[in-house]
Amino acid sequence: MSEAAIRPARVALVGNPNTGKTALFNALTGSRQKVANYAGVTVERKEGTVVTAAGRTLSVLDLPGTYSLRARSPDEAVTRDAVLGRLAGEEEPDVVVAVADATNLRLVLRLILELKAVGRPMVLALNMYDIAQRQGLRIDLEGLRRELGCPIVTTVATRKRGIDELTARIDDLAAAGALSQANAWREPDAAEIRAAHREAQRILKAHVRPPERPDTVTGRVDAVLLHPVAGLAILLSLLFLMFQAVFTWAGPAQDLIDAGFAWLGAVVGGALPDGLIRSLVADGIIAGVGSVIVFLPQILVLFFFIILLEDFGYMARAAFLMDRIMGGAGLHGRAFIPLLSSFACAIPGIMAARVIDQKRDRMTTILVAPLMTCSARIPVYTLIIGAFIPDETVGPGLSLQGLVMFGLYAGGIFSALAVSFVIRRVFWRGAVEPFLMELPTYKLPSAENVLRSLLLRAQIFLSRAGRIILPLMVLVWFLSTFPGPPPGATLPAIDYSFAGMIGHALQPLFAPIGFNWQMVVALIPGFAAREVAVAALGTVYAVGDAEANVGALGARLAESWSLATGLSFLAWYIFAPQCVATLGVVKRETNSWGWMLVMFAYMTTLAYLASLAVYHTAVALGAG
Repeated sequence: MSEAAIRPARVALVGNPNTGKTALFNALTGSRQKVANYAGVTVERKEGTVVTAAGRTLSVLDLPGTYSLRARSPDEAVTRDAVLGRLAGEEEPDVVVAVADATNLRLVLRLILELKAVGRPMVLALNMYDIAQRQGLRIDLEGLRRELGCPIVTTVATRKRGIDELTARIDDLAAAGALSQANAWREPDAAEIRAAHREAQRILKAHVRPPERPDTVTGRVDAVLLHPVAGLAILLSLLFLMFQAVFTWAGPAQDLIDAGFAWLGAVVGGALPDGLIRSLVADGIIAGVGSVIVFLPQILVLFFFIILLEDFGYMARAAFLMDRIMGGAGLHGRAFIPLLSSFACAIPGIMAARVIDQKRDRMTTILVAPLMTCSARIPVYTLIIGAFIPDETVGPGLSLQGLVMFGLYAGGIFSALAVSFVIRRVFWRGAVEPFLMELPTYKLPSAENVLRSLLLRAQIFLSRAGRIILPLMVLVWFLSTFPGPPPGATLPAIDYSFAGMIGHALQPLFAPIGFNWQMVVALIPGFAAREVAVAALGTVYAVGDAEANVGALGARLAESWSLATGLSFLAWYIFAPQCVATLGVVKRETNSWGWMLVMFAYMTTLAYLASLAVYHTAVALGAG
């Protein structure tokens, strides 16, 4: 066989969401996959390779799900541009594989007609064909092939059925000779869309007969899961389980990672001579990387639930249930998962916003997710509440300190809803688009696909987030270390650093909200991670190890601060500007420094205004 006959070919997988397209991609490429981002956008690019029986190497691109080439989201725009060969730095596909759910051809036929009009060689993969057969669905494959003018292969991706035949059909098209160029495509007008819809309906009626044994299980289950009362109760139970799992299941692994990095820091610190190099490596790099990787177990637990529920077919139903509740605040129904996970940490919450298709809904969710009370705030809340709020009961089983803690959590929730309401009217005016979603049939998730997706999540988090976060951690270390204390210095070293200088310089700005310079200094290293503010306060007030002496530190703060100051500090941390790790992830997910700065600015403003109001109200009531 000649060199030209076995030249490599590029294959693009295109289909509606929930058609098993990613499962087909995994069945084709196995472990030969790599994940990156498309140039200039945050949409993921998944590519893998497979070798056909004829020896041809196929480079397979798993494109985001879409219902039409009329792109309405960043994901759909990438799919459209990839099919048309318009993506910068990307080669045009040689063959398009249209992936369809064999049990639900109603919507995908219109997309197939659009792909056919583009003019590229195409294969139709009728996936989940085993379910269609069990339901007694009758599809005239030969008639459908004549109507669409392309080969049709039936597949069951989760069991790798039909994969060899699919690669053979792709190989045949690639071997047919030089590829035809795509037609000059333009977005269809309303009349053309209606005509395409009528044509799709005609084809469906002519070549697909209703199932002899319709899927009544999905209907019976949906009658419960979509019930306005029972459905919400089940959803809240699942959310409670997920919420607990993110905290409890990830806890041992997080403790292990934390202990491992502490041990590594101690070993490296002991091996290196005392000085800047040891401080940089142990306190800056190792501690900085550890403070990020420690969130990996939470991220994997979170995405385990998301992937499992998505593959099962429940996530679309949960979003439908939540849409009415959250829509009043301008949030999309799918935003409930990112906001829920942000109670553990804003980083996995922001990453989880990828489940939202529309850009403005996704951006709104990203911008308000950090307002949820993350676990990093808990050490600060515990310290200040213990120092200033009396440990007394205000009713049967009700602790005053517990009520204050609950109020802080509630404040975060209500502020997120209020901010989202404002954002949608400042940045994205106009009516919220109706929530339309095709509810997929229920399917048992594939353990292999779930595991592979989790490994990809871990790879993405460690490789991409680390590249952004690590330099910022080193910057915070530098500000907290240089310049060192002069000979004979009696104050803590941080007092003489750039961070200390900044604290003294900014103190007049924070005086109206009751902050002293020590509090401002604590905010600066606390920028690396919010809980670091506790240790920074311990250093500034010369208590020593703040984690081991929370009581002593609390007593010292109660002596040094007024109640109004303590309450102002709590108010600040409800809206506190994010740690560098979260800001780095926001920059990566939005692909914009601008949106990261917008979030930092509005949260700083809210924190200042809230502290100002709380401080002066408390002073007026005699708590100053």
